[in-house]
Amino acid sequence: MNYTLNQLRIFLKIVEKQSVTKASEELHLTQPAVSIQLKNFQDQFEIPLTEVVGRKIYVTDFGKEIAEAAEQILQQVDTISYKTLAYKGRLFGKIRISVVSTGKYVMPYFLTDFLRLHPGIELEMDVTNKNKVIKSLENNEVDFALVSILPDKLKVDTIELMQNKLFFVGNNEEQFKGKATMEKILKNRPLLFRELGSGTRLTMQNFIEKNNIKVEKKMELTSNEAVKQAVLAGLGYSIMPLIGIQREIQNNDLRIIPLKGLPIKTNWNLIWMKGKNHSPAAAAYMDYLRKNKDDIINNRFSWYENFN
Repeated sequence: MNYTLNQLRIFLKIVEKQSVTKASEELHLTQPAVSIQLKNFQDQFEIPLTEVVGRKIYVTDFGKEIAEAAEQILQQVDTISYKTLAYKGRLFGKIRISVVSTGKYVMPYFLTDFLRLHPGIELEMDVTNKNKVIKSLENNEVDFALVSILPDKLKVDTIELMQNKLFFVGNNEEQFKGKATMEKILKNRPLLFRELGSGTRLTMQNFIEKNNIKVEKKMELTSNEAVKQAVLAGLGYSIMPLIGIQREIQNNDLRIIPLKGLPIKTNWNLIWMKGKNHSPAAAAYMDYLRKNKDDIINNRFSWYENFN
């Protein structure tokens, strides 16, 4: 046997994603490179680790056992690395964060300098919708979660980061004379929603119900990027977080349509389960945020804070 740690990591990712393509995307490698490493790894065993049925890859029972062993090996390698760093007096460990989809425009800026200060700390950041974020927090699968709507049924502690502003937006094809209302505008095109479980969708629904707005035509899309592209194409209108459409607004590809009651303002909060016993890495990050969040906002988001 002459397998490498890289091959073990690639095989584990394929097992996790059940797809060579998805594994290559997560690992930031080309699909052919991942396929070659998988073949080289499998060739060292007399029993198949995977099989392809149709166009889908399946992990055999033997492959699952090898994956479990590979995970243990890699954990031991990480332990060696962590112990080495600890001996040198450096902070080490892993921070796991689950982020609602629009939070991908926010969270990296609150992490970059901290991770540069502590190169021994690894980051796992999952970007998904609000329901899945809260579930991962409740199941203790992550250290922190970034949300714009605080969960009702969980006891959490928070660090408030910055405002989340949502505006009613469309492309530049139509012009409106006189005093426009959302109902009048939506006579021509549908209102574009995120999927169920999205915090942005919940915020939109609360606004519509509160203002008794009648929406006849609706369309649902499963990501903010999909909503943005649909609005750009003239497919409809939406209420969107400003943080994700800066470039399109500046380039006049999208325009904000001023309406009464908008923008909707919520707050981005980093949250964690009350009473959670944080690792040294996670505790250090909390301390860093409390001391540096205002400077990060001033340096990275001044355009955003001043936009009304």
